[in-house]
Amino acid sequence: MTHWTARDIPDLSGRRAIVTGANSGLGLQTALELARHGATVLMTSRNKTKGEDAVRRLRSALPDADVDLRRLDLADLDSVRELAGRNEDPLDILVNNAGVMAIPRRQTFDGFEMQLGTNHLGHFALTGLLLPALLARPGARVVTVSSALHRMGVMNFADLMGEASYGPWSAYAQSKLANLLFMRELDRRARAAGLDLVSVAAHPGLASTNLQTVGPQMTRRRLTAAVMRAGSLVLGQSAARGALPQLHAATAPGVQGGDYYGPRGIGEQRGLPKKVPMSDQARDDRAAELLWDESKRLTGVRYAPLCGEIRHG
Repeated sequence: MTHWTARDIPDLSGRRAIVTGANSGLGLQTALELARHGATVLMTSRNKTKGEDAVRRLRSALPDADVDLRRLDLADLDSVRELAGRNEDPLDILVNNAGVMAIPRRQTFDGFEMQLGTNHLGHFALTGLLLPALLARPGARVVTVSSALHRMGVMNFADLMGEASYGPWSAYAQSKLANLLFMRELDRRARAAGLDLVSVAAHPGLASTNLQTVGPQMTRRRLTAAVMRAGSLVLGQSAARGALPQLHAATAPGVQGGDYYGPRGIGEQRGLPKKVPMSDQARDDRAAELLWDESKRLTGVRYAPLCGEIRHG
């Protein structure tokens, strides 16, 4: 894996993938490479116009690509249920990529804090609702995209929605920690149930996308947005390079459930993908179980095939 690049993605003919947040950045690059290697790719986007533009750009690069577009707003559980309900085909790869970063406090349609609701709860619900399609394919993979900033995260179960105290960056870090706790608990429950499902995670390092500038733009801090954009361009790597860890997790032989991939450079900020460590908080089995139970309660998605009531010993 030392020099793994997109050229090493195996032939994916006959495979079917869903990529959330595929209208730009890491999601678009992930959809592009999956399609380039033969997969049928369902691209999702919250914004229909931006999604259609992304499909046009992908098809201009790959005229024969087998891609389609669906609207998906992870901040609206009705939208999540609608997309899952329209899915009738088995699924080999689900890339839980979409997300928001360090935004002012907002609520989802269902009343959740926006970053936890979008980055974790929306993907928790989507994965659970697509579970029958995933289990119809042997060795199907669920790739959940986290962040190196998960190391700053603390699961505040007494105030998950930041109603008593909210900070844009602490809420983001909590949501990215939740991504890893979810990934590990999904893997544990799949193993306990004897199911052939691979749950893994990845992070892009510092990738030059529009994700970092959304929060400052929402608060009209144009200077901050400009500085962050310039910093990511100078210090970060391209979206194509940033997507490699999640592409590796989704396609490379030898990937094991519970693995976490990121860039191999200093501070995991740049470079080709490798397996990387998680924080102690991300390896907290009790927190993973608590989050799973709370996520089921909040979303109403049960994950019945995974014997959801099995407890840690």
